[in-house]
Amino acid sequence: MRFDDVWFRYARRAPWTLHEVGATIDPGRTIVVLGRNGAGKSTLLQLAAGVLRPTRGVVRDRPAVVGWVPERFPATQPFTTFGYLSAMAEIRGLPSATADPWIERLGLTPHADTPLAELSKGTAQKVGLAQALLTPPGLLVLDEPWEGLDAPSRELIPQIVAEVTAAGGTVLVSDHRGEIANLPDALHWTIADGTLHVEPAPPAADEVVIEVAVPRPDAAAAVDRLRAAGHRVLGVREISPAAVRPEHPTIVSEQTGEQW
Repeated sequence: MRFDDVWFRYARRAPWTLHEVGATIDPGRTIVVLGRNGAGKSTLLQLAAGVLRPTRGVVRDRPAVVGWVPERFPATQPFTTFGYLSAMAEIRGLPSATADPWIERLGLTPHADTPLAELSKGTAQKVGLAQALLTPPGLLVLDEPWEGLDAPSRELIPQIVAEVTAAGGTVLVSDHRGEIANLPDALHWTIADGTLHVEPAPPAADEVVIEVAVPRPDAAAAVDRLRAAGHRVLGVREISPAAVRPEHPTIVSEQTGEQW
């Protein structure tokens, strides 16, 4: 996705909130947007998500599926938690049960029948996060996602970000809590005086790809352990029994393709 000379202001004679924004986000990348309050972080995120349209310029190659989580979830809606997520699933052509794993994972089960307007800010934010993930997003946009969340939920954010990028998606997230250290391999964009300053990507690491087969029930735990040890998990795929040769493990170089 690319910002191509994007300018934005909220009224015709208002000062420019953003000007001459040019930047590219590659698939599988996490971008953290930094800047003081009022610098234009939320504006940039809304432009990325398609919530706002540029006054000048264009946002190109936005993925077809965008997950958007605003800083404050609009809870003044006539739904319960489950009712809202079920309705959002059906709008996307999915069965209502699609919401069930996210309700459980985000700790929303005790609030499934609670009206949205009665939820705390943190719980409402989790509902917003769940709706953004009902369909695997090609672009996940998170505006201050840690705001109002409890500690266990805050720890889930890096896991979810890693899962989206491992599947080839892109994540754009703003942060003022200092939580970015928990987002591995993230690049930083900084907004100041309406101008976007882009941190260059680091040079490619000297890495190899090691393919490891594990029993299906152990897959999630193995992925968690690998990430906890600082390794990048590039993906998880199915393999046929004939392709597994434990006596001859294969190591594939990411740079050259050479096999051992």
